[in-house]
Amino acid sequence: MQLIDGKATATAIKAEIACEVKKIVDAGGKQPHLAAVLVGHDGGSETYVKNKVLACEQCGFRSTLIRYEDDVTEEELLQCVDRLNRNGDVDGFIVQLPLPRHIDEQKVIEAIDPRKDVDGFHPVNVGRMAIGLPCFISATPLGILTLLQRYGIETSGKKCVILGRSNIVGKPTAQLMMQKQHGDATVTVCHSHSATLKDECRQADIIIAAIGQPEFVTADMVKPGAVIIDVGTTRVPDATRKSGYRLTGDVKFDEVAPLCSYITPVPGGVGPMTICSLMKNTLTAALRKTDK
Repeated sequence: MQLIDGKATATAIKAEIACEVKKIVDAGGKQPHLAAVLVGHDGGSETYVKNKVLACEQCGFRSTLIRYEDDVTEEELLQCVDRLNRNGDVDGFIVQLPLPRHIDEQKVIEAIDPRKDVDGFHPVNVGRMAIGLPCFISATPLGILTLLQRYGIETSGKKCVILGRSNIVGKPTAQLMMQKQHGDATVTVCHSHSATLKDECRQADIIIAAIGQPEFVTADMVKPGAVIIDVGTTRVPDATRKSGYRLTGDVKFDEVAPLCSYITPVPGGVGPMTICSLMKNTLTAALRKTDK
């Protein structure tokens, strides 16, 4: 069993990005600029945005954080998106999700200029991704693909089972894994209502678990030698930790790991690659503007 180290891989990729940015700036080019919009004080969102700002520093990007309280109106937030769309210095930006209930998330996503949508959530980017055209691929699926590629894991012709059908992870990952230029795999998507879920998993060469249920994947669902990519990150109460919780994946790691050829840990697997992928998308956005 080999552990797939997402943290080390992300660190290496950010160093590569930083070298490229230095070349651009040394040649008189513009420093890439990522903006993030954060609404409210959700603990998870605060952590994610803090890590994104830190990643910008590591990559040599300029970053801007725009904060609003929970009571911001939908109109105010849409006006902010419009300003960022029109700001020529901002190469890409994200609106951190989830948003408060009184704001229509989809309306906000669709207001973002697809050319600056480095989260890859706009329907234009989702549609282009689905048919294999150049686009911003959402960060977690891109991170998964990058890990598989960096570790030289063969995906072509393999049976890949994806657990979960979310718009952010499950669906786009399935699209990418079946496309010839990416995974070139035979893909099955399972979810909580799939009658043959365990049987499908037992036949899989690759399982990508993004179902959002802690320790859902157990040893009896995994065939020997399978590759396991665990996307889950659930906070489970743990009185022994200073924080009062521990991060747990969708895979029962201790019993599944001995069966695998490769497996990602939680934390330290897919998570760091998600932010790293956002940096890759931001650099792409900056280079596209330069190429015009």
